[in-house]
Amino acid sequence: MIHESVTIQKGANIAEDVIIGPFCFIGKDVTIESGCSLESNIILKGKLHIAKDVKIFSFAVIGSENSEISVGEKTHIREFTQIGSQEDENEVPKKITIGANNFIMGYVQILSGVELGENCILTNAVRMYENVKCEERVIIGGFSSILANNTLGTGVMVGGASLVTHDMPPFTLVEGNHATIKGLNVIGLRRRLENKDDIEEIKAVFKKILGEGVDKEVANEIASAHENAYVTRFASFIASSNM
Repeated sequence: MIHESVTIQKGANIAEDVIIGPFCFIGKDVTIESGCSLESNIILKGKLHIAKDVKIFSFAVIGSENSEISVGEKTHIREFTQIGSQEDENEVPKKITIGANNFIMGYVQILSGVELGENCILTNAVRMYENVKCEERVIIGGFSSILANNTLGTGVMVGGASLVTHDMPPFTLVEGNHATIKGLNVIGLRRRLENKDDIEEIKAVFKKILGEGVDKEVANEIASAHENAYVTRFASFIASSNM
């Protein structure tokens, strides 16, 4: 069902069962797969691929004339969100990749080159600057900003109104302006890992590497020798990070 007030440029590829509400604009290079729904006053432009069962809410703007963006299936994008809609006449925009099963809340801004993994939550008014990378299961509190060229590891939880200025390793709780590591996201680990021994091993390695500042040499040694995959991921991230 497509409302009669919708503007769709020739060349757009829209599945038959897609629902599009009043006063939306769909550009010529947009593809929308089956099961998607768009509320009112949404603008979709540029080379944009929206996978199955995505829901986009009113006044969201995704893409610009020269952008390339993909949105994974079952992702929800709430009101007034802007994804890759800022153009810079001096630069060619880098591709933005939004993974599956993400929840992107209202007034979020995602700029050029961002990679967002699966099962992430970006709460209200989060801003992700150029080339930010979020691995899977990241949660970012409202009014936080992630500065350009930084990576948030899997399972990171960022407290509200934080400013992240460097990479943050997997499974950590971070908060503040400028954001610092407050500890491990133990609740997130318990929800994710059935084996309690895995969590205890991550705790022990956390103390060795980050107990008195960042020890990249120890991190590299642990990453090279440890048998636990979660510990290896944690240590190798730190060893190659910009921390």
